[in-house]
Amino acid sequence: MSLTGHNTPVECIQFKDTEELVVAGSQSGSLRIWDLEAAKILRTLSGHKANVCSLDFHPYGEFVASGSMDTNIKLWDIRRKGCVMTYKGQSNAVRCLRFSPDGRWIASAGDDGIVKLWDLSAAKVLTEFREHTGPVNIVEFHPNEYLLASGSSDRTIKFWDLEKFKMVSCTEVENSPIRCILFSMDGCCLYSGSQDSLHVYGWEPPRCFDVVPVNWSKVSDLSTCSNQLIGASCSQMTVSTFVVDLNRVKKSGSIVQGEIEDEKLFNLLTPKGAALRRNYERPLTTCSRPQSKVKEEPESEQRSPSGEEDKDDKESTAEIRNPEEYKEIFQPKSAIARTPPRRNDPFPAPPEDGKFILFAGASSLHLTILFTTSSPPELRNRHLSGCRTKAMLLLHLVFPQPQKNNKLADLTDEDAVSQIRKGHDTMCVILTSRFKNLDMVRAMWTTGDVKTSIDSAVTMNDLAVMVDILNIINLKPALWKLDLCSSIIPQIEKLLQSKYESYVQTGCMSLKLILQRFGPLIADNLVTPPSIGVDITREERQHKCKLCYKQLKNLVPILQSKAGLAGRQGSAFRELQLLMASFE
Repeated sequence: MSLTGHNTPVECIQFKDTEELVVAGSQSGSLRIWDLEAAKILRTLSGHKANVCSLDFHPYGEFVASGSMDTNIKLWDIRRKGCVMTYKGQSNAVRCLRFSPDGRWIASAGDDGIVKLWDLSAAKVLTEFREHTGPVNIVEFHPNEYLLASGSSDRTIKFWDLEKFKMVSCTEVENSPIRCILFSMDGCCLYSGSQDSLHVYGWEPPRCFDVVPVNWSKVSDLSTCSNQLIGASCSQMTVSTFVVDLNRVKKSGSIVQGEIEDEKLFNLLTPKGAALRRNYERPLTTCSRPQSKVKEEPESEQRSPSGEEDKDDKESTAEIRNPEEYKEIFQPKSAIARTPPRRNDPFPAPPEDGKFILFAGASSLHLTILFTTSSPPELRNRHLSGCRTKAMLLLHLVFPQPQKNNKLADLTDEDAVSQIRKGHDTMCVILTSRFKNLDMVRAMWTTGDVKTSIDSAVTMNDLAVMVDILNIINLKPALWKLDLCSSIIPQIEKLLQSKYESYVQTGCMSLKLILQRFGPLIADNLVTPPSIGVDITREERQHKCKLCYKQLKNLVPILQSKAGLAGRQGSAFRELQLLMASFE
């Protein structure tokens, strides 16, 4: 079967446990869900601002979670075709995420090396694990126990206790990064896939039971079936599958056939902490209609571990799209008592009434709720400072007044207008100046003299204008001439050092096009012997090439300093380093 529909490359895919649905995420940030029986698109979900890197289906409900390079995690309702919640907290791309077996938690991790545990019913982060020293490539929940495993590019696997929120153990450093991990069906051991090898681990105490050489190169995924482990890997346009007979592999609590069964060895291979750890309690139906209950925990246990009751996590937040719908789905009255509540740090419920100030930009055709009277001033200011539209429409809607115990006073109309206009005049001046600059460049461009228009943009000393122009030239490589390179390369140097990611991406793309298009020409002219006689064209070309070479050499320290970055940005700088190597 071949499923089509995405307009940009597919980054990740995931099957639903029932194998009736498959979801795929693309570089554009959109998700598409296919019905495998009907072989057609069931849903299209859009909302991410960058590549979708990881996906997982909820084990019971009709939900799917997605992690993206925009650092956000989104929870989607398949039936209602919309985003239920957005989780914000990772400082870099979210490369992996998993639902817990009971569907109450989400574990996420990525390029920042931090593993976060999110509670769906509380709509907030429970804890963070920061012990990894490199990007985390995969996270997996134990099928039964409160245990989480994470594999990283630091070449280790760490095991986390989800009751005490502490690290249980860590494996020894392997020869290559951990690409995928999988708990055995009975939960007695963990399989780890890395470069051309399969490792079998126990965690209490930490021990490697077996190492099996498998010629799967960079394995992408693992699964088990009929006492066989199946691994999949891909290389360019070829997908390969490998099968390992688990009967011939040493595992926790088992003896390989042919060895003498020794009671002491058997006891050594058996995990000691399994019986002490709590097990998941799965609902009988969907997550919104669980039918089983757990007795309320004693007061002594209703505290968050590590004495973090009063800690306010300001970095990790969750945005609920529809509070009533979210409460009905993930906070039902019959919900399982999964997480000990934080007594001194309850999750604040969204305000049910009060006065809302709504703000609309006429030029953007978007209506946005900026703040309510229950929002702190710093939150209101942050939202307002992000407005960039010139024409504004103010809608003042008065709802029933908040409860009397609300200590925050309502804003007056004058205060609301003052807050909205704060910074507006400054932004209008900046946008007006930028518009004039672009209009001037466009006027010169229409005359056909691209070089003059580029030089005029350089003299304006406005990187935003230069980014707009380069984005156009990058889409039309035929516009690139050797004359332009000497004017643009110094601007690229500024873009590569910018704090704005979009500026850096534009600079990388422009530099890549210059090196691919003119790199061989510049290199050849550096070693060409002087011409005999008078050849003005050749001498001018050599002069331009030497000037470009001198400017490109100034970029080498920047490329070296940023080549070690994680994620796509680091790989882009490493690719530029390879292209620059042709000049050495």
